[in-house]
Amino acid sequence: MPDKESRSLRSQKLILVENEFGNVDGAYGVGGELYVKWAGETAIKLNTGVPWVMCVQDDAPDPVINTCNGFYCDEFTPNSPSKPKLWTENYCGWFLAFGLPVPFRPVEDLAFSVARFFETGGTFQNYYMYFGGTNFGRTAGGPLVATSYDYDAPIDEYGFIRQPKWGHLRDLHMAIKQCEGHMVSSDPTLMQLGINLEAHIYYKSSNDCAAFLANVDKSLDASVTFRGKSYHLPAWSVSILPDCKNVIYNTAK
Repeated sequence: MPDKESRSLRSQKLILVENEFGNVDGAYGVGGELYVKWAGETAIKLNTGVPWVMCVQDDAPDPVINTCNGFYCDEFTPNSPSKPKLWTENYCGWFLAFGLPVPFRPVEDLAFSVARFFETGGTFQNYYMYFGGTNFGRTAGGPLVATSYDYDAPIDEYGFIRQPKWGHLRDLHMAIKQCEGHMVSSDPTLMQLGINLEAHIYYKSSNDCAAFLANVDKSLDASVTFRGKSYHLPAWSVSILPDCKNVIYNTAK
């Protein structure tokens, strides 16, 4: 279990030394493995005093932290128990390409992914993108990628708040914030509540806890009993209980 300092990176800076090379390193064989080792060691020798990360790089050399990029990262595990569980790119949408539909990710699904990540021991999560942008002229890059880099972000490429995405995520993080003291005090304890139903509990003491109740079924709502009390869980949702009693937020509502 990482200590409290490594579990909480809220006031910590991170530096990226390589991004998603793990998606292509197999094509380079041993040379790819040697490059990853060299890049990590070179970064560490700079003695910046700041943690280095490699996104999507399972063999990131210690003490470089390997991180997750994707739509869901709750099942991600870093390659060492001494490293925190980090999510460097949570996709709010996707690239806009000429001739294809405008990408859209429902905020309920986005909120579910974030809540599940922190429910299962996550320590840091970053939205990609939180503020959309624009690539002008020939700077868009990629085959058929449009100049808009809006990405269905909570703040669109013109700087306007996109509702309900912005507000729903604001409320989500306010709810998670209320659980912070418990989340940095212990690893989550898993409790099975039924088929596709589970709870993760963070304890300060045996009588002081915060809980996340999850229904990972994509279509069926459910009712569960947790600590002697009944709770309704919509399909594909997480409820947050900062006192293990009262639901202050559900990702599907």
